[in-house]
Amino acid sequence: MAGGIREHSGDDEDMDVSHEINVTPFIDVMLVLLIIFMVAAPLSTVDVNVDLPTANAPPSAREDQPIFVSLRSDLTLAIGNDDLPRETLGTALDTATGSQRDRRIFLRADQSVPYGDLMAVMNLMRSAGYVQIALVAQEGAMAQSAPPSP
Repeated sequence: MAGGIREHSGDDEDMDVSHEINVTPFIDVMLVLLIIFMVAAPLSTVDVNVDLPTANAPPSAREDQPIFVSLRSDLTLAIGNDDLPRETLGTALDTATGSQRDRRIFLRADQSVPYGDLMAVMNLMRSAGYVQIALVAQEGAMAQSAPPSP
């Protein structure tokens, strides 16, 4: 029992020490928390049923000499530090990669370059046979850049 009524003879000095703990408030709090978690748990899950595949591939090794294709704000292209015309992009990539078309190419573009021009360069790379294209961004650039003008 959580509590009890004691009868005493009137002497306060003869009262026994009670070693019982009242756990009723603790149980009430736990039941309220249980109800909160039971209501909140289904709300935090995603309702889209997807059978996800398992991945057991080891992480890919970092390349010693990555190949960077840069698209400047004036829409000129460069591989590394060497400028090149658009029509020679495929042959320049073949030279830079040793005709290994499965190598990853890192594409850097100025933030003022329109999206359509960036996609045109990506299409040139894809038509040359290079499909592993990684876009490069500066860390924290989203927080520092100004919002786009309408």
